[in-house]
Amino acid sequence: MLERAAPAALLRWEGALLCLIAWALLLAIPISLGGTGIGWDALNHHIYLGWTAEQHRFDVDFLGAGYQSFQSPYLYWPFYKMAVSGWSGLSAGAVIVSLHMVAVWPLWMLARVCLPGTSVFDLAMRTLAVALGLMSSVVLSAFGSSINDVLAAAPLVWAVALAMEPAARNADIEPQRARRYVAWSGVCAGLSVALKLSNGPLAALMPGLWLLCASERRGRVGAVLIGSVAGLVGFVLGYGHWGWLLWRHFGNPVYPFHHHWFAPLRGWLGWAG
Repeated sequence: MLERAAPAALLRWEGALLCLIAWALLLAIPISLGGTGIGWDALNHHIYLGWTAEQHRFDVDFLGAGYQSFQSPYLYWPFYKMAVSGWSGLSAGAVIVSLHMVAVWPLWMLARVCLPGTSVFDLAMRTLAVALGLMSSVVLSAFGSSINDVLAAAPLVWAVALAMEPAARNADIEPQRARRYVAWSGVCAGLSVALKLSNGPLAALMPGLWLLCASERRGRVGAVLIGSVAGLVGFVLGYGHWGWLLWRHFGNPVYPFHHHWFAPLRGWLGWAG
């Protein structure tokens, strides 16, 4: 029974159906909890970050909620806006879950690359693989709270999934299309670092996947170059505005990290401190 072919219509809509099922199940988390609550960390860190995203407060607050206030704040803006606008915990929880759904489709893409078959068994294994990808305690906790770790990691999951597409069907994909996959993979990798700098060490491993996107040496080198340039573009698009604000106020685009690295540049530009 498991070895027989799955219905063609089910295979055609597999990804969309899986996302709908995942959305319904994940919505059950804030519903069962009565909504998303606002704990101490949310009040003193997450909401403050969202406030900073909307109204830059570097010249008003001294260290605000601490050094964590200087991480990229934009993913926290929806939570902040819902909190100050009086949304109920249930409505806010539903929105947060819906935003985190952006990570489900690339998980299914990766499962399809690893299990490309069309049998009922393959379909079931892909479904279980996506479920396992969402079942760690760190991931599940994000659906009932204000943390954005899944949302910040989603671009990196997309980067891996997009890189694996041409790598998995090397001989069956046109070189131009493979390069497009690599380019978008690079943009997503750069964006993931912009949203959370700790994604950097993982994003630095992406060239290993881009190397697999071509069969010839020249094509592999070209794929790494395309992915690296696209990664830089993605980082600038995601971090450029925030980095510029930190530079204007502190003379360090990644403040408070590695502040001494930028001391020579600040001195050359005539900064007093």
